[in-house]
Amino acid sequence: MILTMKILVTGASGLLGSRLVKELLSKGNEVIALHNRNPVPVRHEKLVKVRLDIADGTLLEDLILRVRPDVIVHAAAYTDVDGCERDRVRAWRVNVGATRRIVRAARVVKSHLIYVSTDYVFDGEKGMYGEEDTPNPINYYGLTKLVGEELVRASDLLHTIVRPSTIYGVGGSKKSFAEYVAEKLSRGEKVYALVDQYVSPTQNTLLAKAVAEIVEMRFMGTLHVAGERMNRYQFAVKVAEALELPAELIEKASIKDMKHWVAKRPRDSSLDTSKAMALLKTKFHDTSLALELFREEWLGGKGR
Repeated sequence: MILTMKILVTGASGLLGSRLVKELLSKGNEVIALHNRNPVPVRHEKLVKVRLDIADGTLLEDLILRVRPDVIVHAAAYTDVDGCERDRVRAWRVNVGATRRIVRAARVVKSHLIYVSTDYVFDGEKGMYGEEDTPNPINYYGLTKLVGEELVRASDLLHTIVRPSTIYGVGGSKKSFAEYVAEKLSRGEKVYALVDQYVSPTQNTLLAKAVAEIVEMRFMGTLHVAGERMNRYQFAVKVAEALELPAELIEKASIKDMKHWVAKRPRDSSLDTSKAMALLKTKFHDTSLALELFREEWLGGKGR
């Protein structure tokens, strides 16, 4: 019999957080869901929702010390890559300052801390990065997330660092690339997608199931939990095919065409997930399953 726990989730209205809250509740856990501007789209007798700006470190620490969670899943971040480049003060406060406060409070109450990081800690010169590869971020967002990783790693906490890539799905507080593609194609509009940027698109429901598994097994260390390697154009075509939308409206584009980008992006930040695949039961790496779930959620939710 699995022991139920008290779990605090930051970023609970986000693409991962909103799914993770449901997944943890389904296993009988008590969940404290932290959100800021956007509401958490879940109701449950074992769910407590707390509206809190994690950049306010004092309130964040006080809450953790008061609640004393068994596990903290830190899924909140300022993820706007260009926004982080423009507003480095905000990026540091949210991605580094809040993580430092969480680590400090978690040490007092002895929580297991799961830190959700990103493939953007890598420079993209190699691709298929393993957990032991040396990070070398080329933008400020990636740098702040790497500093967050190091704060977690340097603590004496039981911790897990989870690195996904290009999280997509339905139900987050901001649109994922897959939703953007689906909406544009549904309206008969062209979509431009990069042929020279490779990622490992990660479906949010499967990622949430994998994180819930990690919560139960109390794994310590770093894990890459992501989908298959493909370029943005290939991914857009797969989304179109899964939803039976006109793939011929997807046009090939190149990184050099992205004149509006403020921050540099890694050319190939795909992740080697063999370690996590051997450890976890969740089939997070299965593209067919991931797109089938995306199709169900798209047709049943916001999509139509």
